[in-house]
Amino acid sequence: MTAMTSMTSRGAGFRAIVFDLDGTLIDSRRDIATAVNAMRADLGLEPLSLERVVAMVGEGARVLVRRALGELAATLPPERMRAALASYLAHYREVCLDTTRPYPGVPAMLAELAPSFPLAVLSNKGEALSRLILNRLGLDRYLREVVGGDTLPTRKPNPGGLIWLADRLAVPAGELLLVGDSPVDAETARAAASPFALVVWGSPRPPGADGVEAGWRFATPDELITAFTGGQD
Repeated sequence: MTAMTSMTSRGAGFRAIVFDLDGTLIDSRRDIATAVNAMRADLGLEPLSLERVVAMVGEGARVLVRRALGELAATLPPERMRAALASYLAHYREVCLDTTRPYPGVPAMLAELAPSFPLAVLSNKGEALSRLILNRLGLDRYLREVVGGDTLPTRKPNPGGLIWLADRLAVPAGELLLVGDSPVDAETARAAASPFALVVWGSPRPPGADGVEAGWRFATPDELITAFTGGQD
């Protein structure tokens, strides 16, 4: 698979790049599923399959917990839901680096892009956990900013985080490229009037991801490097 456009990054007009985290830079599926199932076990519930958990990810821990509890979430009082969220977060902090790794080629991609573009991360994962994982995996050295799901009052697909990053990186939102793997990322970029690149190197794909509109679509980090460092005609 190749990039969907022949424009170089300069021709496309963006001057900074923001990456989604889970499913884009890192494969965190198994650790998230482990924490979800530990939270469910605390409530006496059976574990969910990896595929089911992956389909629930993308809009932050609170939404993930509600989805993971299914019909039970509608019957639990607010204090029990808060306890379930706290349980998930505590379990996830314990296991968040057990199997989570950058996707192959991601560290080299960031190293290649960082001299030419300010780079940042915009995730719906909490900021402290996002920074912990990025630090332990050695990816934080390439990033100017990290915005998590609890950094600001809003989270993706609200464009507030992307607009905040545009201000921090001193570029207009229309010149800030968002790179992500899901419809939530595409909606965020569209709401901010920012260009969007879809990556499809994660597996399994998030529901609806293959049908989203994107200016670029990349199967490997090498393809992204080639497109955005002037390597293609």
